[in-house]
Amino acid sequence: MAGVRAHATTLSSGTLADRYRGPSLEGVIATCAQLAAFVESSHSCVEGKVLTLHDVGSDPNPEAVHGRSFPFVLKDQTLTLTVPREKTTFSAYQPSAFAASDLLIPPTLIGTGDLPPGSQINLLSDSDPRTVRTVLNGVGAISPTTEVEPVGIVVDALSQLTVIRSLLAAGMVLGLVISVAAFVVSVADRAMERRAQVAALALLGARAATLRVVQCAQVVLPLALGLGAAVVTGWLAESSYLITGGGAVHWDWSGLPLLLACCLGVLVAAAVASLPLVRRHVDPEHIRRD
Repeated sequence: MAGVRAHATTLSSGTLADRYRGPSLEGVIATCAQLAAFVESSHSCVEGKVLTLHDVGSDPNPEAVHGRSFPFVLKDQTLTLTVPREKTTFSAYQPSAFAASDLLIPPTLIGTGDLPPGSQINLLSDSDPRTVRTVLNGVGAISPTTEVEPVGIVVDALSQLTVIRSLLAAGMVLGLVISVAAFVVSVADRAMERRAQVAALALLGARAATLRVVQCAQVVLPLALGLGAAVVTGWLAESSYLITGGGAVHWDWSGLPLLLACCLGVLVAAAVASLPLVRRHVDPEHIRRD
C-alpha cells in the first residue's frame, strides 16, 4: 500500500470471555525489522523465535511469568505459547500501539489466513497530512467498513490544517503582492523626485553605469534588509509556536529554501525595474527646474 513503511499484527490471548475472567497476554506478530520500525529502539531481538517483550518505559505485565502458557485462539485452531525466558527490550514511542505488548510472535507461526477477527493490523507511515491521507484512502479502498484508530495523529484535524494552510498561503501571497506594489510605487515616486539630481550628475560627467549601480543599490539594499528581517522574524515565530504547542525543539528548514528563493526573485525584479529610471539623455528642463 502506498505510504506504508511497515506493518505488524497485534492480538490477545484467549477469547473475549477469557480476558474478563482471567489473565491474558498481548502478542505482536512481527519480525525483528518490523518491531524496530515501530519502536524508538530495540535490543537483543532474535529472528524466528518467540520472545518476551519488555518496554523500558513501563512496568512489565505481572502475568507474563516465565514458563506460563497462554492459548491464542486463531481462526481455525488454537496456538498455545509459553512465555520464554529470552526477552527483547524496546523503547516505545508515546503514544504507541505496542506499549502494552508482552510477546513477540514470529510471522512463520501464524499465517495471514489464520488471524482471528479480534486481531488488529498496525500500519506505520510518515506523519505528514498527504501521506496519512494516502494511507487512509488505501485502507478505505481495500476495506471500506474497517474501523481505523489513528495513533499519534488526529485525523479530524487534517481538514482544518488544510484550510488553515490555504488561508495562510493566500494571506502571504496577498501581503507579498501589496508590499511589493507599495515598495515599487514609493521607489518610482522617489526616482521621479530625483530626476533633477540625476540629470545634474550626468551633466557633471557621471557615468550612466555608475548612476544605474547607485540607483539599483538604493532600491535593493533596503528591500533586502526588510525581507531578511521579515523572514527571520517569521521563522522564529513559527518555531516558537511549534515549541509552545508541544512540538519538538528543532529548526524547521522545510519551507525556508522556497521562501528565500521568492525573496531573491523579488530582489532581482526590483533591481531590474529600477534600471530604466536612470536614462542617458539629459533633459534641460530638469536642470532648469533645479
